[in-house]
Amino acid sequence: MHNPYGEIFSVPGAKGFAAAAFFARLPIAMAPIGIVAMLSQTHGEYWLAGAVSATFALANAFAAPQISRLIDRRGQTAVAVPATVISVLAFATLLLATRHDWPSWTLFVSAFLAAAMPSVPAMVRARWTEIFRDRPELNTAFAFESVADEMVYIAGASISVGLSVALFPEAGMVVSTLLLAFGMAAFILQRSSEPRVRAPELASGGSAIMLRPVQIITLALIFVGSIFATAEISAVAITKELGQPTAASLVIGVYAAGSLVVGLIVGALNLKAPKQRLLAMAIAVVALTTLPLLVADTVPLLALAIFASGIAISPTFIMAFGLIERRVPEAMLTEGITWVMTGIGIGMALGAFVAGWVVDNFGAQNGFWVSVAAGTISFAVVLLGQKALADEHEVELPRAAPQAAE
Repeated sequence: MHNPYGEIFSVPGAKGFAAAAFFARLPIAMAPIGIVAMLSQTHGEYWLAGAVSATFALANAFAAPQISRLIDRRGQTAVAVPATVISVLAFATLLLATRHDWPSWTLFVSAFLAAAMPSVPAMVRARWTEIFRDRPELNTAFAFESVADEMVYIAGASISVGLSVALFPEAGMVVSTLLLAFGMAAFILQRSSEPRVRAPELASGGSAIMLRPVQIITLALIFVGSIFATAEISAVAITKELGQPTAASLVIGVYAAGSLVVGLIVGALNLKAPKQRLLAMAIAVVALTTLPLLVADTVPLLALAIFASGIAISPTFIMAFGLIERRVPEAMLTEGITWVMTGIGIGMALGAFVAGWVVDNFGAQNGFWVSVAAGTISFAVVLLGQKALADEHEVELPRAAPQAAE
């Protein structure tokens, strides 16, 4: 039987860099919640824990695209190695500052410097693109990475909090830092799959965010990220209101399950329709499936509605990154992917804040109106941007010939 996932991993080195990337990106999910779990236990102040965590998350959101831009111009090894060293040392300082009760400003400075952590999801997608550029296997590779990203967000937060609670407050951050150090080392040491550096002039001397397709996709995925966060916040609030707070983890797990299954299926298909249309269709499904959430007033109904709401999340990410690959010059690819990842992260933070405010002021069930609004806006952005997403004139630059797998 034809197995597209078996085909992409038959390429020499693919299993190695994909496995290393999975572990190296776990800190993306582990660090923000790990900082909160650590500082809330050691200092007893949630505002401080949240502020330090936010410092790291926001600094990384702005720093990651700049680091990725340097990676496009100088190569993954040349930039990711020093960036990782800075991040690991900063996390180690944060751990020491927490353990030895150093002044609060050292926590903020350490968290700020730790934001030098490079974007592993962008770097691993750049490697897949180098291998399968302009080939249908790239869609399968992006599908696998979208599923891997979701597994990281699901497992990373749980592992980080679980370790901090079960062992000692810093345990989650210790493991996160070690995963970053050893995962990145294993990833970077695999030089054979590292994308070659394109001529700087192919990047037109600017930033990827100045390209219209990157702006449209990033903006659309800010609102998709908001839907993701809103579903989690509202699910926790509703299950608590129904007197079944422990059901929240099950409901959120079902949300991810729907997305994982459909994402794997889409990755196995060789869809011929233009990617901008497929992206619009996926986001339309995302928007429509937010509506049943408004009437889900029991745990079984909530789980069913959440499952339906999650089915198009992975396909949306797959098509979004596929479009970035087609509409962004090769010399700006890592930065372009990182901007989209940044958009998702900003959307999750924004969605959590807005949904929390709505739940506090208007009740748990009304939190899902944030999902409905975000889905509608995201669909409108992509619909209005169809022409720009279909227009390849911005990236009519010399492209390398497709590489044969070694």
